[in-house]
Amino acid sequence: MAEISKITDTATEAPPNNNTEKSKSPGEKPVQEDDLNKIRKTKPGSKRLLLTLTVLSSFILGFPFLLKSTEIFRSPLPFRAIDLLSNGLESNPLSLPCHFQAVFIGFNHVRSDESRAQELGFLISHKMREMTGNDPFCGGCGNDYTVSVTIDSDSGCIRNQNVKIFGNYENLCLWNCGEIDFSGFDVENDEEFDGILAKILRGNGACLASRVYSVVVMNKGGEDIRVVVGKHRHSWVLGSVSEADAVSLISKIFVKLYMNGGNEEGMVQGKGEFMPVGADGSVVISFSLLNSNPNDWVYDWDFRKIEESLLAPVVEALSPIANINVESQVLYHTPKSSFSYWDEKLASYVFSTKDLPFFVNSNEWHLDTSVAAAGRSKVLHFVVYIPSAKECPLLLKLPNGDVSTTNGFMSPMWGGITVWNPPSCVRDYQTTQPARNSFSPQDLQKVFQVFMGQLRLLFGLKSDNIRVVESGITSFLTSERGFAEWELDVLFRHHTCFNLRSCATTLGSLSRLVQSLPRMIIMDEIGKQVKFSLEAATLAQKNASLGMYEASAVSSRQARALAEDAFFHPSIMSLSYSSIEHYFAIYMPFFAPVLLHVLLAAIKELRRYKRERAKYFAWNASAKT
Repeated sequence: MAEISKITDTATEAPPNNNTEKSKSPGEKPVQEDDLNKIRKTKPGSKRLLLTLTVLSSFILGFPFLLKSTEIFRSPLPFRAIDLLSNGLESNPLSLPCHFQAVFIGFNHVRSDESRAQELGFLISHKMREMTGNDPFCGGCGNDYTVSVTIDSDSGCIRNQNVKIFGNYENLCLWNCGEIDFSGFDVENDEEFDGILAKILRGNGACLASRVYSVVVMNKGGEDIRVVVGKHRHSWVLGSVSEADAVSLISKIFVKLYMNGGNEEGMVQGKGEFMPVGADGSVVISFSLLNSNPNDWVYDWDFRKIEESLLAPVVEALSPIANINVESQVLYHTPKSSFSYWDEKLASYVFSTKDLPFFVNSNEWHLDTSVAAAGRSKVLHFVVYIPSAKECPLLLKLPNGDVSTTNGFMSPMWGGITVWNPPSCVRDYQTTQPARNSFSPQDLQKVFQVFMGQLRLLFGLKSDNIRVVESGITSFLTSERGFAEWELDVLFRHHTCFNLRSCATTLGSLSRLVQSLPRMIIMDEIGKQVKFSLEAATLAQKNASLGMYEASAVSSRQARALAEDAFFHPSIMSLSYSSIEHYFAIYMPFFAPVLLHVLLAAIKELRRYKRERAKYFAWNASAKT
């Protein structure tokens, strides 16, 4: 056993490595293991690198598709056109052209040439510029007006020739000398004479669209001066008047009435913000008849007849500046909130102007029941308040101690209230059976005259033009429409300017908002509304430059309504738009971890490939040497 073990041990001894010994030639160093790792005899493969780069490139190429699939739709808006509209209205306030005509009848002059008419025209224009100043307000005539002077005397017809042509009707729109003999007419009958002048000055209908404002001065010796303002676009002065006084009167009428609408300061800047017209160009006029205590008496009215006979002409006259809807209601058990006291001198209950803020009882007066006043429409309330027997008659006492002739008051931007005392109103009135009554036509006429005065005040005009400041007007003729033609022209000009400025402001705000929020949704409908609004504003400016007041008012109202619709579009208030940081905060948790690992793997694989290729190039270079 010992021998066998010995033989086994001997056999297990490793034989000499002949290969190693053969490789060790004289003068050569042995090859170490580290040197073998630095040598690569085969060219490294690129499959792993291509696979990694393919995965990385798929992420990179897919990123634009991700942005495209998650982008917010934005309809292109004409930002430059919006800026041009805003800057144009800001630098050049809108002024509509006005044409004025002064006619002198019965003035005999030594000179029978055009120089006298030229001189009178210059004096009137100079006087008008002194009153208007050099800073024209928006919606007025500005300096874009002409003054024509015609002298109709025994020596002939003299007319100044340095005026612009009134549209295409130059001859028809000017006064035709000798066309009518005033001696055959009763000039004291204002209504009849107003119709005669309207027929003459309009040229049998040819000058209806030219907007020529005329003042006819008839010099008749020995008579007091009467100044009458017609319900169309003309006035007349009758009596013994000198040229200087005639020039002064004509200038005042042109500026204070036909330019400023009877207001001393004119339509001041910013007053349009308080006009009773909604942003969508519509107005709802709500008439309410309030029976304070129906146990005493109950009153009703036939509102259909009222609307057809009294309100229809008013609605038609104001249609260019507002889309008016009319409605009515009768309410019961509607006491007022303020208190009244008994006045022995007046033998009636009295409430003062200090009680007006507390007169409306918002808890009992359910006035806001209109279904037509949706969106941004404006509601004007006109209330007829019938007091109960315990406070009847009820009168409004003014601060100076007098009793109000209308027995009513108005609230800006809200409407007006009229207190109507029943004819059977007596103190300590008691009855077990309440009487049912209806308004008589005469009472309705009086009530609606008060309402018309309140409506005129709400639109910025005088209630009845009786107290026009320092104008020396003897009489104003009223129109069945509630507004004279020259008053409607003032409203059209003013509302055109206000609507265009409001349109430009709204579109400018929308433009700045859209540009500040790149992720805001802009639907095609908004883009169309902005486009149509700019087109309507451009059309309104064009019509205004041509003196087409109604058309410019309608176009400006549409421009403002479209701008408001675009700004308050429901999609703008969506929660889908946000900042770009919020956008990345949503998607980065999903893609950042995977993309980071793929990027690190690609970098690692690229480094490995470069290292292995360097080994191969090093071995290849050593093998060649």
